[in-house]
Amino acid sequence: MAHDLSFITAEMMVLIAGAGALVFEMLRRPRAALIFAIAALLVATGLSWPLLGLNLGIFGNTFRIDTLSVWAKLILLPTTILALLLARAELAGTDREGTVYSLLCFTTFGALVLAGSGDTMFLVLGVLLSSLGAFALVAYPRDDAATEAAMKFFVFASVTGGVMIFGLTYWFGGTGSTLLTDLGRLDKTPLAAALGLVAVITGLGYKASLAPFHFWAPDAYQGAPISVAAYLSVVPKIGALFALAQVVRDLPTTTGWPLVVAAVAVLTMTWGYLAALAQDNIVRLLAYSSIAQAGYFLLGIVAIGISPLAITSLVVFAAAYAAMNLGAFAIVQGTGRTIHDFSGVGRTHPLTSIAMTIFLLSLVGIPPLAGFAGKFLLFGAAIDAHFTWLAVVAILNSVVSLAVYLRIIVPMYRSDENADSTPAPADRNPFMVRIVWLVALFVTIGLGLSAQLILNTIG
Repeated sequence: MAHDLSFITAEMMVLIAGAGALVFEMLRRPRAALIFAIAALLVATGLSWPLLGLNLGIFGNTFRIDTLSVWAKLILLPTTILALLLARAELAGTDREGTVYSLLCFTTFGALVLAGSGDTMFLVLGVLLSSLGAFALVAYPRDDAATEAAMKFFVFASVTGGVMIFGLTYWFGGTGSTLLTDLGRLDKTPLAAALGLVAVITGLGYKASLAPFHFWAPDAYQGAPISVAAYLSVVPKIGALFALAQVVRDLPTTTGWPLVVAAVAVLTMTWGYLAALAQDNIVRLLAYSSIAQAGYFLLGIVAIGISPLAITSLVVFAAAYAAMNLGAFAIVQGTGRTIHDFSGVGRTHPLTSIAMTIFLLSLVGIPPLAGFAGKFLLFGAAIDAHFTWLAVVAILNSVVSLAVYLRIIVPMYRSDENADSTPAPADRNPFMVRIVWLVALFVTIGLGLSAQLILNTIG
């Protein structure tokens, strides 16, 4: 037991971060809660580096220490730190401020549990842990919009979670085990395999906001504080997608899971971008954008077990997505929620507009930015897995995405006689918000330029 515990010291530090932040909140010291949480997460990140290159199962193979789970820590822990800074900039001085920091840490712990799942019970536990805190975070403003969004979120989670738990019983019945490594036995029980697959895609698809399980996301992002929306669009999503990757690694292809995942990818990408075209609220636009981006992750997942690029592409795109999406939300937090708020920002705040343009073009997949590196690898993985048609659909959706993001880029540089020509007040881009998007900008550009070095590290 002690030997196994040594491999999850990072996860334990995340729990300590959440508990410590909660204690400081009880003492009415939110700033100390923030500092403690950030310090603990930095330690957890440092503890994760020595695990690179390991591939083993602990606690009876119920939890995995492998490329996906370790890189999940190295991506999600720094992302949570940046989300804490965004939350501080937006929520400083409000009631229960320290509770937000605590909930962010506990929700991240749930995402890490998902990413390292080696057992169906860990899938259930991870979904629950990453959902309970998220409900409270969405409802934090305590106004009508936030309360309605949190209630929709909760109801949707309850239904999809129940479906997943029910469906997993078929896998247990077909294999006599809850371990993912025993899923190969489902070859003999195709009906149980199919029912369990649908249930798992439902439960994890809700967490990752895959269509058609995405309906909660736009309302939740709009009703929540922008810092919370930024966090939810990245951390739980990546945890759930990595969990799905852990599942299909051991699932027999005779169940037809690659084709099912590919179909969900097409639906998610296409619906996400088409719905985004109709949005004037940028938070909702980015919500649908994040739904579409989740579909791109599935290109790597369909290639698992076939293409050597599968895991690598997932990790690279996850790092790119975390940076460019969090950066875009950070600029929205400092500028405004509507497209009208971005009118003329290219003149009044040129650096902000340049950064936003880079984030959006990276989301499209324009070289040499991080989004291009990630998508290029995903396309290669899908083609290796003989899903060339899926790669073509993804490329066509990238073209549509350019129209989506130009709806934000064009107003920033277009003269608008009705727009307020006075410079935005300094507090529209507070220091912590600028720090977040500057870090995200550095990663977005740096990851794109150093993709080959990153590939060598992952490999």
